[in-house]
Amino acid sequence: MPISLPHGVRPEPGLPVPPYWHAHLSAASPGTEEAGGGPRLLDAACGYFTRRGMWSGPGQVLAAPGAEPLLLALLAAAGGDPVLARPAPAWQAPVAELVGRPVHAVRSAPEGGGVPDPFALLETVRRARAAGADPRLLVLSAADDPTGTVTAPELLHETCEAAAEGGLQIVSDETYSDTLHHRDTVLLSPAEMLPDHTVVLADLGATLVPAAVPVAIARFPATAHGTAWRQRTAAALAAVRAVLPAPVAAATAYVLTEPSEVVERVAAANRLHARTAAAAYRAVTGTGAVCRPPQAGFQLYPTLRSPDLDAAALEERLSAALGRSVPGGHRFGDDPAEPRVRIDTGALHGRTESERRTTLAAADPLAVPHVAAALDALTAAFAALTGPDVVSGSADVRSRGAAG
Repeated sequence: MPISLPHGVRPEPGLPVPPYWHAHLSAASPGTEEAGGGPRLLDAACGYFTRRGMWSGPGQVLAAPGAEPLLLALLAAAGGDPVLARPAPAWQAPVAELVGRPVHAVRSAPEGGGVPDPFALLETVRRARAAGADPRLLVLSAADDPTGTVTAPELLHETCEAAAEGGLQIVSDETYSDTLHHRDTVLLSPAEMLPDHTVVLADLGATLVPAAVPVAIARFPATAHGTAWRQRTAAALAAVRAVLPAPVAAATAYVLTEPSEVVERVAAANRLHARTAAAAYRAVTGTGAVCRPPQAGFQLYPTLRSPDLDAAALEERLSAALGRSVPGGHRFGDDPAEPRVRIDTGALHGRTESERRTTLAAADPLAVPHVAAALDALTAAFAALTGPDVVSGSADVRSRGAAG
């Protein structure tokens, strides 16, 4: 079976590396951690989850060099077929395919968020089992990539109920849960609804560690089943030597304790993401593209209505116009015929560490010359592709988001 694993498909936060990361990285001894993480790192991970309302003991958490090997180990340890949302992060389906089992995709609800529609989920599971398949594990993201939107608590609850009814365990990818743009956005975790059946996974590159450093953590249920699943996952990580370098583990343990300098940095980054994502949203919708307002992260997911473009062609045109990768919707499991792309708003912050530091420190980041120029370029690139036949509106968003 040919394997095509996308590279560089994660949204780029566009932030400078904080000084405290370098300080704690260089202070550590060389070498590697044990598979799954050493005591100091796991203790810090316990505190991280506990502060988010999920009390955790050391026997419930694991760490790995990135979300990809961690999800792969989780899937290998769980058995059965994975079920993914559609659209989903571009790295998930290729990783899921590596376990050699059928991958079942279920459309997300049109309201937003990376959570499957509950009725479509039950129907997909029913049909899969009738055909002899064995779906057992649902991977979802209430605050998601690629859309940057958040699933309403009511819908998340309905999907969790459907997962329980369908006999599915849940892996909740909460990578973007700490990147909400506004305090009044309500975001819940499936672990609050089905605590005995949910593993929480978080790639720390979205918030706490530099984006170029692959580090992820997971929290397992405090049950016999959860303990056994954790042990099998740790064994899978050890089998492929998926271990963190000791300096990275030491620096990660520090940021996971969330001292004041880390908390202040994350808050400043989220304020910046909110400003630039809102500006990018205005830029693309002002040219006639259709897009849900971003609520978390540093990405948005606009659609053009054009008979001359599909996802791949739009990806090619916008990538050439902007001089950076602009992945099409087909990378996320969406209909290749739909001219839809993900825009990484972190790319607006600058190309160099110096530019990114300037943007992060600015009282008005939109007035920074290189940010303003990048927004102008984004507007021009979309304006060049839109015409008088572009149709926008909530009805169009619903019909596209609900495509099976």
